[in-house]
Amino acid sequence: MIRVSRPNLGILAAGLLLGGTAAHAADNPGPKEIKHIVDQTIRPLMKENDIPGMAVGITVGGKAYVFNYGIASKKSGQKVNDETLFEIGSVSKTFTATLAGYAQVTGALSLSDKATKYLPALAGSSFDTISLLDLGVYTAGGLPLQFPDNVTDQATMVAYYKDWQPAYAPGTHRLYSNASIGLFGYLAAQSLGQSFDDLMAQKVFPAFGLTHSYIHVPQNKMASYAYGYSKDGKPIRVRPGVLDSEAYGVKTTASDMIRFLAANMNGAKLDDTFRRAISVAQSGYDKIGDMTQGLGWEMYDYPVTLDRLLAGNSSDMVLKPHDVTRLSPPVPPRQDVLINKTGSTNGFGTYVAFVPAKNIGIVLLANRNYPTPARVTAAYQILTALEKQ
Repeated sequence: MIRVSRPNLGILAAGLLLGGTAAHAADNPGPKEIKHIVDQTIRPLMKENDIPGMAVGITVGGKAYVFNYGIASKKSGQKVNDETLFEIGSVSKTFTATLAGYAQVTGALSLSDKATKYLPALAGSSFDTISLLDLGVYTAGGLPLQFPDNVTDQATMVAYYKDWQPAYAPGTHRLYSNASIGLFGYLAAQSLGQSFDDLMAQKVFPAFGLTHSYIHVPQNKMASYAYGYSKDGKPIRVRPGVLDSEAYGVKTTASDMIRFLAANMNGAKLDDTFRRAISVAQSGYDKIGDMTQGLGWEMYDYPVTLDRLLAGNSSDMVLKPHDVTRLSPPVPPRQDVLINKTGSTNGFGTYVAFVPAKNIGIVLLANRNYPTPARVTAAYQILTALEKQ
């Protein structure tokens, strides 16, 4: 039987996010209403998908809430709490995009630059004609979702890229790829003269006030690091891999993640450089069906139907190449969109979404990699209910 802990309400307040005060029951919707909305969806979701533990972050009307459910470790029975760390998988790409936006805003790089400018070892390869933008929006020409097993370190990574031959002209086809956006993040860090991991820890996380977010979980925080659970119920955590930090390496709490989402909707409290970095990440660069591809983020005209969201987050969109329409110049960030991203590791499943025009957003963190359609549907139900309040 799935155990559901009594949710903690108002863990984050607008004072943490936007300079306001904590929410009270008199607000509309208030903690009780939001708790009811979330419980109605999350409890059956966990039961149907055998999810041991979840943390749900909600931001609505400039106030944020975190709800904790279930357990972080089956062995110890430790409950999910405000400091529980989850792997967020490919939602990490939104942090990579923010760093790249920062690099562009500060003049360290231009998205139009060719990849070999920042990795001269690739000179003479296909990357002489592939731009940073192509890497950031998965249009380099067909880089695979994952590296081959023989790519295990820097040397084999460089050798792989040097030998790789594109199947498509750069900028014409989207094929979702960790090898693509991973290199994008690596080159962004190269342009800034520091390692990616250090830039996350010293620049990006602090800029958003994220105090419980890590690429490498420190030893004194390991007790808060949830165990993920595989399909056969075994405890599992992500293993190191080439460009893992850039593509799927962030571990964080629901409190930190909802803070990050809120700042992406309203960056009034951010440094101007990071406000502009967010704008770079949320600009539209390519159109693929109903979805507009940003850097990391994926956008849909709002209101959007659940069917369109499910199609845009389908396995077909992840595993198959798709023709793209390059938006030139890029479309500036808009308010009337739903912005989202999924993320998975072998033991964790994440979905985040927000609607700037409605000032609502949601973070779903789970220690099981459950089906993406179930995540998207659950978030859609909660957001729709919040909008009606």
